Amino acid sequence: MPQANQRIMKYTTLFAGLATTHALLAHGGLHNVQLHRPAMASTARSGTSIAQALTATPIEGFEGAVAAGEKKAGLPVGKILKLGVISGCHIGFGAFLMLSVGGACPGLAATNPGLKNIVSGAFGLPFGLMMTVLSGAELFTGNTALVTMALLEGKATAGQLLKSWGTSYVGNFIGSVALAALVVMGGTLVAGGASVPVAVAKTSLPFMAAFARGILCNWLVCMAVYLASFSKDVPGKMVSIWFCISAFIALGLEHSVANMFIIPLGIMSGASVTWKAFFLKNLLPVTLGNIVGGAVCVGTAFCSSFGKLGKD
Repeated sequence: MPQANQRIMKYTTLFAGLATTHALLAHGGLHNVQLHRPAMASTARSGTSIAQALTATPIEGFEGAVAAGEKKAGLPVGKILKLGVISGCHIGFGAFLMLSVGGACPGLAATNPGLKNIVSGAFGLPFGLMMTVLSGAELFTGNTALVTMALLEGKATAGQLLKSWGTSYVGNFIGSVALAALVVMGGTLVAGGASVPVAVAKTSLPFMAAFARGILCNWLVCMAVYLASFSKDVPGKMVSIWFCISAFIALGLEHSVANMFIIPLGIMSGASVTWKAFFLKNLLPVTLGNIVGGAVCVGTAFCSSFGKLGKD
């Protein structure tokens, strides 16, 4: 137990340090304290201007998200598909790391399951979404919020929304399953590692439980994407992504694209799960839940607060 507490302190200190460093940099703290100590008024003005340059206000952030959704809605099918495959691989890499680290701690899971969940969340999917956001790839779950915002603000059509959702979903599936096959070929996860029991557990959920977990999950994922768009520097985007994504993993929620990697990897590694069970018992309810979480809980919610839906 003392060792577990020491680990908790290490992780807490690590990520608190990351957030604090970013806050100092964003407000010009390190630079101003060392180089401009005498000019306090000038320092305050400089720090404020830098912070404003690095972080958008809620209204500016909303407008930026709508613009991003409009851009995504206007992409041609071929480009969305290619970027969707890339994003599927990114999320697959994140899930791969999660299974390799958090999924390989059976002793920790038995003695301190809460800490094990934190480890699983901290190492893996945050870096997968970070690659997608910074590279401009197309992730279906994020598009459920951003392209919905563009539609509700009159910047996109229903046809463009369906094109974006459908094509990115197919691309994500291709990339995720292809990466799962490569992982099996590589043999770095002996006998599939944690993917085998995880695949069984995920396909054993009742339909409504998987649906609800899908809503809660993509609520957090889309908040990660939405808040990351507020930051204009890489550390700010990383902090937004890390907190939201590590939370959904630690809470045991369900992400359709991550499951496109995890469950096929389990099936290819010998899990007692059929492709039919994967599609009907997990992917279908989780996908529907992800749509509600992104389109309603994030997209519609902020359009009703800052956009046309909120105007009399």
